[in-house]
Amino acid sequence: MALNYVWIAFFVISFAVALFRLIFMGDVEIFGKMTTSLFESGKTGAEIAIGLTGMMAFWLGIMKIGERAGMIAKLARGVNPLFRRLFPGIPDKHPAMGSVVMNFSANALGLDNAATPMGLKAMNELQELNPKKDTATDAQIMFLVLNTAGITMIPTAVMAMRLTMGAANPADIFIPTMIGTFISFISGMIAVAIYQRINLFRPALLFFVGGFIGLMYLLYLWMRNMPQEEIAVKTAMLGGIIIFSIITSFLVVGWQKKINVYEAFIDGAKEGFTTAVMIIPYLVAILVGIAVFRATGCLDFITNGIAYVVALMGLNTDFVPALPVGIMKTFSGSGARGIMVELMKTHGPDSFVGRLACIMQGSTETTFYVLAVYFGSVNIKNTRYALTCGLIADAVGIIAAIMIGYIFFH
Repeated sequence: MALNYVWIAFFVISFAVALFRLIFMGDVEIFGKMTTSLFESGKTGAEIAIGLTGMMAFWLGIMKIGERAGMIAKLARGVNPLFRRLFPGIPDKHPAMGSVVMNFSANALGLDNAATPMGLKAMNELQELNPKKDTATDAQIMFLVLNTAGITMIPTAVMAMRLTMGAANPADIFIPTMIGTFISFISGMIAVAIYQRINLFRPALLFFVGGFIGLMYLLYLWMRNMPQEEIAVKTAMLGGIIIFSIITSFLVVGWQKKINVYEAFIDGAKEGFTTAVMIIPYLVAILVGIAVFRATGCLDFITNGIAYVVALMGLNTDFVPALPVGIMKTFSGSGARGIMVELMKTHGPDSFVGRLACIMQGSTETTFYVLAVYFGSVNIKNTRYALTCGLIADAVGIIAAIMIGYIFFH
């Protein structure tokens, strides 16, 4: 519903501003510019989605192999000690825990198609434990907030978009995005834990957080004396090694377990093709709305206003053009994706703004959408503090993405 109002506002505000410029400023070309940008952006949206098809088909094919080889199930078992501490209200061996863990594992690997059905299943199983059916339980709130701030180990769709937009190395945002999404995840976990009075100083939780921080510190030691331009090259190399290690391990384990790896890949690739085709209407819709909004100068007015306030505070303003991605992501993933593509098209995929937009896209989640879909699936009306905690995670994720962007690419 929120995106509906935002999309309508793009056109209504743009039309009103264009009329003002025509009548009071004598800009007789403004409506022509709007029409041209509308048609060009519609064409761009379709071309990007078609270009995305190959990457999505390949990656979902690899993930299907990993699923049939049991690799995703192993990941779920590995993180189970952590989730037992975060969901004390779920009884031992209850099926809800398995669905929760599988949902997060699928999200971490970029399996959006698998993650959503697993998430809806988890919500229904958590609802079975709910004594007050119209009010969210502590476990459901923790699940939803961590979902909105969930860790994405491999930002597949973002890297695919960078590839279609001509980025020299689409994987150069891999490590920065992983750091940003981890910070967002931890902030969401802490926010809910404060509300629910969960003791986070448990061995499993400390091991998880400490282990990741330790890895990031090693990464820092490795990069601290590197020239700025070399950081992007080396992190892209590291990201490539991790990605190809995952691909190779899935293939080898699948072969060892005598799975028909080729057939599994084809089944997953078909899902990837369907996904890429399905996003065309959403991508075109948001791109044309943003295009006319930009053509009238409205988007520049907003970003310049933010830049002015930031400059008054004595801060660098280079990040401001990418900020709409983080703001829109709270409402709509497709909307944020459209703005990200528009920024890469305008500034270049390898520009600071283009890369920062990609990090923001991967470091935050569609809080309003996730809460609406998941709570709506079990008819929960009283969501309690879920939205507050979700927005806290989003805000921290945006700030973290900006800081990480400056560290890696500015």
